[in-house]
Amino acid sequence: MNATIWALMLSAISISFIHTATGPDHYLPFIVLSKSKKWSRSRTILLTIACGFGHVLSSLVIGAIGVFLGWQLNQFAWFQDIRGNISGWALLIFGIAYLIYGLIQAARNKPHKHFDVLGDDVYVYEHNHTEMVMPQSRIKVTPFVLFMIFVMGPSEPLTPLLFYSGLNRSVTEILALVLPFTLTTVATMLGMVLLGRYGYSTLFNTEKLERYMGVISGAVVTICGVGMVFLGW
Repeated sequence: MNATIWALMLSAISISFIHTATGPDHYLPFIVLSKSKKWSRSRTILLTIACGFGHVLSSLVIGAIGVFLGWQLNQFAWFQDIRGNISGWALLIFGIAYLIYGLIQAARNKPHKHFDVLGDDVYVYEHNHTEMVMPQSRIKVTPFVLFMIFVMGPSEPLTPLLFYSGLNRSVTEILALVLPFTLTTVATMLGMVLLGRYGYSTLFNTEKLERYMGVISGAVVTICGVGMVFLGW
């Protein structure tokens, strides 16, 4: 297994873990619903896994666009001579752009999800820390609503990595991204849910880190791009 494969795998695992662990919305609703509705452990685990795969699927659908575009570029003869340089630089440029975007979003206090418990029901809403939330803006959380929230919330930083692999027409690289990303996402969600369900707290304040999720993910892609362009990964 060459350095490129290892770099892509580590990037996919890092992005997946960061995206999942720093977002309380990836596990808090399962913990709250499980306790308030007195769900069994097996039901909690099954719903968490189902939502995890739904979340991964939406990320891979967007990522597949990157693979398709990269793959199609290889149909042009003129592109074959410059493919190596273009793919690495494209990854680096996207990483830097996403890093800057993450910094801007963190500075602007991007709206984020919160979950409220009222009696035996759980409600979800988005707000900035400086905003008041009116009751009518809340949505009652059910298993179906929870599943749809995850399906509609992809992880964007996976796209440039898949675009890079598409440019190289490498099925091995694509699998090295998809499989670790999928397993890490589902395993992290499940681990955080089970820890919370049985009363254990995490080792860090995920709500504070959530604001900088884009910054950290952009930094991971940038580091990967630097390695591809300047270090010969």
